[in-house]
Amino acid sequence: MTISILLPTRDRLVYLRYAVASVLRQEADDWELIISDNCSNEDVEGYVAGLEDPRVRYYRTERLLPVTENWNNALAHSTGEYVLMLGDDDALLPGYFETIRELVAKFSAPDVVYHNALLYTYPAVTPDAPEGYLQPYGYASFLRRAEKAYRLSRATAESVVRDAMRFRLRYGFNMQFATFSRKVATELSNGGAFFRSRFPDYYAMNLLFAAAESIVVEPRPCVVIGVTPKSYGFFHLNGREAEGRAMLEANGEPEPSMHGDQVLLPGTNINTGWFLAMQALSARLGRSHELRPSYRRYRTLQILHTYSAHYVHRTNGRRQLDELNRQLEPVERTVYTAAARIAGGATRVLPAPVRRIFRGALDRTLRQFPPYDPGRDPRRFENMLDVLDQVDPESYPQSFHSRRSRA
Repeated sequence: MTISILLPTRDRLVYLRYAVASVLRQEADDWELIISDNCSNEDVEGYVAGLEDPRVRYYRTERLLPVTENWNNALAHSTGEYVLMLGDDDALLPGYFETIRELVAKFSAPDVVYHNALLYTYPAVTPDAPEGYLQPYGYASFLRRAEKAYRLSRATAESVVRDAMRFRLRYGFNMQFATFSRKVATELSNGGAFFRSRFPDYYAMNLLFAAAESIVVEPRPCVVIGVTPKSYGFFHLNGREAEGRAMLEANGEPEPSMHGDQVLLPGTNINTGWFLAMQALSARLGRSHELRPSYRRYRTLQILHTYSAHYVHRTNGRRQLDELNRQLEPVERTVYTAAARIAGGATRVLPAPVRRIFRGALDRTLRQFPPYDPGRDPRRFENMLDVLDQVDPESYPQSFHSRRSRA
């Protein structure tokens, strides 16, 4: 059984080398690595040629493509029975291929293997951890409660997709969590592209969970998801969303069409990309399917984000707020402005511990993201290869009892 590792890339050769090394280090042989170079300025082709390994295949796009198109380009050039999308700043953990083959045999060729992952941020990525950190990243409840691999029920799979339609994150949408069969990808493509929307992972992962007949959950971590100063996660974490959006799109990409009075609102690009992905998923599933994105909740989240960013966190100027207010009714503007000013004044006079409690209460009320704090690995890692050298996926803990996680 051949497994295809898809590796789209653009101008991140320094990190791409680590991702490729993590595949070449594996003991198994029956795999292929598809590098889809999105018109890089760096000499990715020369690097691949220097590997002199026929299992590593290189394809360069003729022009700069949106990220989603480059993902589909990588998938189109692959041939394996199973597929994993790996970012150029990510890595396979030791034993990945053996684990997947073991699960495919044990569970009679499931459509999807949803495996655990670790998160590694490089130095200079997050303000609160300038030296970088490594931590468990399996925040899905169906991962955390598992001690060994098992078949996920259809009811649970459909439940987490319904939550995704309501902008409640209950499991990781990153495609690095899922090794999926080519057969199911072809069937779910329905004659078109498998990856769709500006957030292709949000779309494709939820499509798999909504429609795949057999999903196996593996609690052992199989991959490391990396965040570098050149990744979308970096721009999002540091409030540089315009740069992050530009990274996902290509020049001249048209704005998506909306329906009726559903307009895209200022706020965080995460919510807008999420909404568009769910809209695309709903269209793919068809009118007979009950899954529909909640525009009302999207609208509420964008309003709260924009008002709190301006009045509470003071992380944006007046322009975004004025743009949003043009979409609101006068009564809405009055209510939200009053509430945001009160909250902003309170956060400036309350002690730091009380402010954290206040913000935590708001997060719990919105229920957009699950409560998850596994703690961080106390060790320091220079780069992704350092992580691979020091981590044993068979014994890596699901949480660390850090001071923060006990609080």
